[in-house]
Amino acid sequence: MMQNERMSILFVCLGNICRSPLAEGVFREIVTANGAQERFLIDSAGTGNWHQGKPPDRRSVEVAARHGIDLTGLRARQVTRGDFDRFDLLLGMDGDNVATLASLAPPDRRGRIAQFHEFSTGMPRDVPDPYYGAEDGFEAVYRMIRAAAGSLFEKLAAETRGVSG
Repeated sequence: MMQNERMSILFVCLGNICRSPLAEGVFREIVTANGAQERFLIDSAGTGNWHQGKPPDRRSVEVAARHGIDLTGLRARQVTRGDFDRFDLLLGMDGDNVATLASLAPPDRRGRIAQFHEFSTGMPRDVPDPYYGAEDGFEAVYRMIRAAAGSLFEKLAAETRGVSG
């Protein structure tokens, strides 16, 4: 990546109401706290269309709010073919999301797809879907996403800074 180029990242989960909007919000907060908003384009989407146009799950909104992050303006959307051209990096929250993305992607764009936690931290680990679990599952997922998003920022900031950074 060339210096001063904007890095575009799409966080992807199943329905785009729990994990991926949380990852979008957390990563955006980290980017903003580091004054790097001009260096990143950040979005989220789901592999399915069940929740299209709906706000994030209230439990994701609540856990984010407890940590000073506002997700209320986000709306679920489904991954489109255009996303494979628009985004430099499509990060699936789990192995199933990654496999679905790979099946949808044009062959020359599959290299842009990675598993969020593995790409960010080097440790292959799914971010579990908290949708059917208890409230505390959302806090655990938040903590996992927060740690991995911090690692992701450090990794990508080094790349987008170039040698002058």
